[in-house]
Amino acid sequence: MTDELKAAVTVAEMARMLRLSRSRLYQLIGTAFPEPSRDDRGRPYYDAEQQAMCLEVRRRNCGVDGKPILFYAPRGSVPTSAPRRKPKPKAAPAHAEVLDGVRALGLTMATVAQVDAAVAQLFPHGVDAVDTGEVIRQVFLSLKARDTEK
Repeated sequence: MTDELKAAVTVAEMARMLRLSRSRLYQLIGTAFPEPSRDDRGRPYYDAEQQAMCLEVRRRNCGVDGKPILFYAPRGSVPTSAPRRKPKPKAAPAHAEVLDGVRALGLTMATVAQVDAAVAQLFPHGVDAVDTGEVIRQVFLSLKARDTEK
């Protein structure tokens, strides 16, 4: 193990070797992991002996203070019982933009079915050649007229 170790590594490199975040390593320094040495400028580093000690702590789940320490497995390293599947996105209503526009104009209780029926009645040849604003206006007036009849 010490054959693979460098003469000195930064705290960030030590965290990567331990498969921990740098902040988590700093939390555990002094209890589970040894304090790093400091160079003449005060920068922390781990020498080869300290690296070996840190890797041994990770391997044995026992800190330098003698207390047990539990580490979470890195994300994606433990297979789940069944692969998670992304839910299929729900298909947007055929006239979602029209529905949003009608609701924005005040008909907040308008439904997809009502908008679809109004579009089919008002535009039997489709709405492809018609301006969206005009479609929203016509559907709004049609739905509003139906509401006032009730």
